[in-house]
Amino acid sequence: MSKVFWDTNLFVYLVEDRGERAERVAALRRCMIERDDELLTSALTLGEIFVKPMEAGDEDLMHRYEQAIGAGATVLAFDLRAAPRFAEIRRDRSIRAPDAIQLACASAAGTNLFVTNDERLSRKNIRGFISSSRLGR
Repeated sequence: MSKVFWDTNLFVYLVEDRGERAERVAALRRCMIERDDELLTSALTLGEIFVKPMEAGDEDLMHRYEQAIGAGATVLAFDLRAAPRFAEIRRDRSIRAPDAIQLACASAAGTNLFVTNDERLSRKNIRGFISSSRLGR
């Protein structure tokens, strides 16, 4: 069993995208379930995801996200364990603060794999992860 952290974009693909990205994320999730992997994300993911539906007044979409994430993922808080990891990660000024929060939460939780579709993040070597992976196009 591994701990696999999903960046925000994977949930967007899964809930809103009807194309190849959604299929790839769904396949990844099925594989994780078969392996008994734990799906992790942070509370920041929900905050980032809620912006557009909130602007549009789309409460149904917000509810779908809450359901999808609440049913299948452990939602991590940015806490005292993550704060020093955040500071260490942010020493690399090419990593934006929200991305550093995601990475810090994942690292503090002992994540084995961080999955994103952000090419910049997938190339970063963050202490505490076995690896970081890009979902692909």
